[in-house]
Amino acid sequence: MRWQNRRRSSNIEDRRGQRASGSNAGAAPLLRLLPMLLGSKGGKWVVLIIGALFVASYLGVDIPFLSASGPSGQQSPAYQPSAAEQELAEFTAVVLADTEETWGRIFSEGGGQYQEPTLVMFSGAVNSACGRAQSAMGPFYCPADRKVYIDLSFYQDLKNRHNAPGDFAQAYVIAHEVGHHVQTLLGISPKVREQQARVSKAEANELSVRQELQADCFAGVWGYNANKFRDLLEPGDLQEALVAASAIGDDRLQQEARGYITPESFTHGTSQQRVAWFKRGFETGDMRQCDTFSAPI
Repeated sequence: MRWQNRRRSSNIEDRRGQRASGSNAGAAPLLRLLPMLLGSKGGKWVVLIIGALFVASYLGVDIPFLSASGPSGQQSPAYQPSAAEQELAEFTAVVLADTEETWGRIFSEGGGQYQEPTLVMFSGAVNSACGRAQSAMGPFYCPADRKVYIDLSFYQDLKNRHNAPGDFAQAYVIAHEVGHHVQTLLGISPKVREQQARVSKAEANELSVRQELQADCFAGVWGYNANKFRDLLEPGDLQEALVAASAIGDDRLQQEARGYITPESFTHGTSQQRVAWFKRGFETGDMRQCDTFSAPI
């Protein structure tokens, strides 16, 4: 990818090196005050309130004075990323900026206004409005706070564990999560959640698959626009994205993990489906071709 010397998004929260709340490190000052609080008038109510705050913090609600982390959006002063990791951070900011240009133009052409998401870089674990998440979960989008979350070590995992190296493979991952943000803006995501609450587990999983495949298609739409209007791609880049899409299909992941597959438990789609829908978006550049909820998948 020709990404160097391009605009970087300012919609970045760098939380690398911070500890996600849920630990009790930030609680020490309050714990030392407990004897005094218990002996004061109304002390029991104070303790109950403090307990409720701890529960809320554990569930992912941001309670600044209970957190061991620094202020939101600031990297820990003690954290020193390697040069290679910092390059990945810069790459991520460039890809995010490019998705902003693509979706900003598409929404504008449709008479709307694109609301840009924030991307949070973290290490190890992170708190979001959707709860606390570990790096092992991989990158994700939280519709409750409209933020994309990624531990940059996932890129190495993509290369080593999934055998899907390359910068455009990495860009596909970001574009897919941004695709979920587009679904939120279009009102698709809340409708899916409403439908999932009324159907069986198997039917809810199928809706999830359709939603994920649409995000793949939206990622392809971004790739088309990035190449057509900004000449971002180099020879071989498309193949990198297709390899990545294939590598994280439900069937392949289940087969690798346990030696057999259970299609009714799929939530993201098969390797073949993910490749096909990314290619549809990439070949047409038209988000109207991404209606996975009506078309056979």
